[in-house]
Amino acid sequence: MYHINEGEIMNPFAKLAIPLIGLAILSPDVSISQERDRSKIPDQYKWNLTDIYSSDAAWKEAKERLAGQIPAVEKYKGKLSTSPAQLLGCLNLVTDMSKEFGRLFSYASLSLDQDTREQSYLAMQGEMGQMGAEFGAKIAFIEPEILKISPDKIKKFLKSEKNLEIYRHYLNDILRRKAHTGTEGEEKIIADAGLMSDAPESIFSIFSNADFPYPEITLSDGKTVKLNQAGYSLHRASANREDRKKVFSAFMNRLNDYRRTYGTQLNAQVKKDLFYKNARKYESCLVSALDRNNIPTEVYHSLIDNVNNNLTTFHRYLKLRQRILGVDQLHYYDLYAPLLANVDLNYTIEEAENNIVAALQPLGEDYTGVIKKAFNERWLDVYPSEGKRSGAYSNGSIYDVHPYILLNYNGKYDDVSTIAHELGHTMHSYLSNTHQPYATADYPIFVAEVASTFNEALLNDYMLTQIKDDNARLSLLGNYLEGIKGTVFRQTQFAEFELRIHDMVEKGESLTGDVLNKVYDEIVKKYYGHDKNICIVDDEIKAEWMFIPHFYYNYYVYQYATALTASAALSERTLAGDKESTKRFIEFLSSGGSDYPINLLKKAGVDMTTSEPFELTMKKMNRVMDEIEVILDKMKK
Repeated sequence: MYHINEGEIMNPFAKLAIPLIGLAILSPDVSISQERDRSKIPDQYKWNLTDIYSSDAAWKEAKERLAGQIPAVEKYKGKLSTSPAQLLGCLNLVTDMSKEFGRLFSYASLSLDQDTREQSYLAMQGEMGQMGAEFGAKIAFIEPEILKISPDKIKKFLKSEKNLEIYRHYLNDILRRKAHTGTEGEEKIIADAGLMSDAPESIFSIFSNADFPYPEITLSDGKTVKLNQAGYSLHRASANREDRKKVFSAFMNRLNDYRRTYGTQLNAQVKKDLFYKNARKYESCLVSALDRNNIPTEVYHSLIDNVNNNLTTFHRYLKLRQRILGVDQLHYYDLYAPLLANVDLNYTIEEAENNIVAALQPLGEDYTGVIKKAFNERWLDVYPSEGKRSGAYSNGSIYDVHPYILLNYNGKYDDVSTIAHELGHTMHSYLSNTHQPYATADYPIFVAEVASTFNEALLNDYMLTQIKDDNARLSLLGNYLEGIKGTVFRQTQFAEFELRIHDMVEKGESLTGDVLNKVYDEIVKKYYGHDKNICIVDDEIKAEWMFIPHFYYNYYVYQYATALTASAALSERTLAGDKESTKRFIEFLSSGGSDYPINLLKKAGVDMTTSEPFELTMKKMNRVMDEIEVILDKMKK
C-alpha cells in the first residue's frame, strides 16, 4: 500500500494505502524475471488495472465527475447538529466521495509504479494530490461542527438513527481527539497544507527511482552491472565476498555523494511532521503520530528498550552467521550473503503459488481460495522491469474492486516469502473490505503487518516439513532468523533513528546530511556490536539511511517489529492446531478499523501493552538458533 500522510487528504474515511514495502531481497531467477522490457512480459504476470477503470480516459471522466460533486458537501455546513438525518447525509456523502477518491488515486499510483519515468501518470497522481487537498478543505468544517455537539446528543442521534451505527467508532474517536482538533479555519489551513506536504516523499521517490545516477561496477566474473535499487539488492547478496564488499562500497559512497540533497529532503519531512504536531497541539511528533490510532507511546519506547536489552540474542545470531559463512570477522557487507552457497532454492512463480497455498491451508479453504484467485485473476504484477517501482507492496484501498500486489520477483525463497507477506496484507484488506462497511474497512497501521508476518511464519514452517536435507534446512532456518533480524532488530534500529532525529528537530536543531550520517552511524554500530567486534560496520554504511523510504512515513517502521511479535504469538497457536485461536485470527482480519488496534489484537488473543509477545519471539529465535547449532555440530562431525 501507499502512505498517505495526515494533511495530504483530510478525509475521515479515505481508505488510502500505507506503504508496505515488505522485505524483498532480489536474487537471480528464470528468464522472464530478467526481462527488462515490460511489453515482452506475458500479461498473466502483470496486474490488470482495467478492473479499476477501463482506460485512462474513463479515469479522467470519473475524476471530473468527482470534482463536480465535491461542492455538494457544503449544503450540510452549519446543519450537522440539527438532526440525525443531516449528520448521516453528510457522512454518507463524504464516504461515497472518499471511496471514489481512493479508487482514482490508486489507479494513478499503480499506473505510475509500472514505470516511474512515465510523466503522464506522474501528472495524474499530482492531480489527485491537489484534489485531495481541495476536498480536505471543503470538509474541514465537519469535525469542528461535530465537536460542538454534546456527547449526550451524539448518543441520542445514534439511538434514533440506526444507519449512523457504522460511524459510531469515528464519532467517538473525534470526541477522544477533541483537544487536538482546531477551529473550522484552522482545520482548513491544515487541509490546505496538503498541497505541499507530500513534497519531501515525492521528491525522494522520483529522485531515488528515476533520476539518481546509480553507479556501475565490474564484478569478479568480468560482468559490468548497474547498482540501481534492484541491482544493489541483487548483488549485495552475492556469494562472492569481494563482490559484496565492492557493491556496498560503490552504492553507499554514491549515496554519500548526495548526502546534502538527501539530508535536505529528510529535514523537510521531519519539519512537516513538526508542523502537524504543532498544528494539532501535541507534545511531540511521536505522540502526534501514535495518537491517530490511540497507541500509547510506551509501546514505542518499550520496543526500543526491549531490543536494546536483547542485543546479546541478536549478537548470537550474528556470530552464527559468521560461523556458517566461515569468515574470520563478520562485516556489514556479509549480512545479505547466502548462508549456504551450495544451497540454491529456486522457485518459479507457479511453484511459489503452490507452496504458499499449501502452507496457508490451516487458515481454511475460503482463505486459500482467495489466494488462488489473486494469482489467476491478475491481482499481481510479478517481475521487475525498467522504471518499475522497486520493492513490493499490497494496495487494498480500492474498496469495491480487489487488492493489488506489486512484486519484483526473482525466484529465490526470499521472493516466495515476500509474496506470502504481501498476500497477508491482501487478505487483510480483502476480508476487511468484504465484512466491513467502508467507514470501518480501513484497518489501523499498527496491525497492518500482523497478517503479513503471520503468513511468512506459516510458509516457513511448511517448507521445513517438506525439506529434510540439512543444508536446505539450515537455509530455511537461517531465513527465519533473517526475518527476525530484518523485521525486529533492523526496523527497531530505524525506529530509534527516527525518534532521535525528530527529537533533535523538536529541540531546534537542523538535520544535514553529515548530521544524519553521524546519528545513523552511532546507532548501527551499537546494534551490530561494532565496538565488540561482533560485526564491523564499515565507514560507508553511515549513508544507508538515504536508501530507506520508510523515513518519509512518519513513525511507521516500528510497527513492523511490534506486528511481528504479535503474529509470532498468534501463528504459534495456529501451527499447534488451535482452531479457536485461528477462528479469532480470521475475525481479527475481518474487523478492519472497527476498534482501536490494541483492542483488536486483544480480541485476537495478544496484549501488546505487555512484553510477553516480544519475549515469546526471543524464545523462538533462540530455539531456532539451538537447532541450527545442532545441525552445524552434526555436519562438523
